[in-house]
Amino acid sequence: MAAGQADATRGKATSQTVKALLALRDLILSGELKRGERIAELSVVDRLGVSRTPLRMALVRLEEEGLLEALPTGGFIVKAFTERDIFDAIETRGTLEGLAARFAAERGVTTIGLSAFHRCLADLDELIGRGKLSEDDFSDYVDLNEQFHEMILAAADSPVLAHQLERASALPFASPSGFVMAQAVLPEALKILTIAQDQHRCVVEAIEAREGGRAEALMREHARLAKRNLILALRDRASFQLVPGAALIRQHGAG
Repeated sequence: MAAGQADATRGKATSQTVKALLALRDLILSGELKRGERIAELSVVDRLGVSRTPLRMALVRLEEEGLLEALPTGGFIVKAFTERDIFDAIETRGTLEGLAARFAAERGVTTIGLSAFHRCLADLDELIGRGKLSEDDFSDYVDLNEQFHEMILAAADSPVLAHQLERASALPFASPSGFVMAQAVLPEALKILTIAQDQHRCVVEAIEAREGGRAEALMREHARLAKRNLILALRDRASFQLVPGAALIRQHGAG
């Protein structure tokens, strides 16, 4: 009986932590909690309807993700990011994904695995081939793009690399699809997706040919496309506002 009650208590605490984590992350990314703002624990406890212990666990997790910064005097503030921070985050993610592509090529992918890659490429081809894309089309692209990147990591078969890549991609604007929805309002949108898809295809060809060095170089270049897309988004206010976590980014020349 006592053990069952203990399990129930732990389960409730975990549920409250997840609730606090998701709600806080949303408040930060939406800009309701401003960059540089100190987190007032008591106020957040009342706002979210959770106790202080789960809230503190959520705060620590968000610090690990990079959205919060711990203060030497105690407590946390919402972290602000420069354009350079984002470029560095994307470059780090690209380096790790490049290594994943190399591992996949050198260790080999099964026939079933290669078939899955080609199905994903075919689905992306069909989507991009529609021409003028709707918001729903871009949303579908996000799903397929994330699937492609997850398949690269799975093919690498490296739990160590997977852990490091999860940390590197924790920031929303560092993820493989971080700028896709922002591209939707740009006149170059279809051209950008076409280039990205060509890179997807070249990476798969290199993996299939067991060319590790080429697969790595192509995957790193693929990540650099996200950096160019960020530059385009920064020039267009409507596009920039669609970047996940845009409220945290301190643009050059802005306060």
